[in-house]
Amino acid sequence: MTETPATPLPSLAEARGWIGLGLDDVGGDPAGRIDGVYADAESADPAWLVVAIGERKRGRLGFRGREETKNVLVPLRECAAMPTRAWTAQPIHVIRAAPSVDPGRPLLREHEVAIAEHYGIGADVGRHAEVSGRPQGAVTAQPA
Repeated sequence: MTETPATPLPSLAEARGWIGLGLDDVGGDPAGRIDGVYADAESADPAWLVVAIGERKRGRLGFRGREETKNVLVPLRECAAMPTRAWTAQPIHVIRAAPSVDPGRPLLREHEVAIAEHYGIGADVGRHAEVSGRPQGAVTAQPA
């Protein structure tokens, strides 16, 4: 049996070109809008997409409330894009439950490990494996 080679990640320039695109989940449902990219602090390779998701907040007396935006990261390895839209292999409920991030601040190793675990990325694969061996408290990714 022959192992299929891994699909290469998009370049940082290509990933930045996705900013502004809508992101659909694995089932084709709109999940949010791509607002940025995080790159590895050492290699500058893109690692995560910053996705703005809207959350409907309940108003007083149960009336429809206002929509607030939450920024989350989505693993770039699990995304693909066309000129007008992008997709992720993650379901919308997992994206919505992801921890919030401040898209202007760098990520520490511990943040990335927690986010990777949230998406079910095991310690010996993908981004989780890339940052696990770095020192605790080290900046591992930053806005690009």
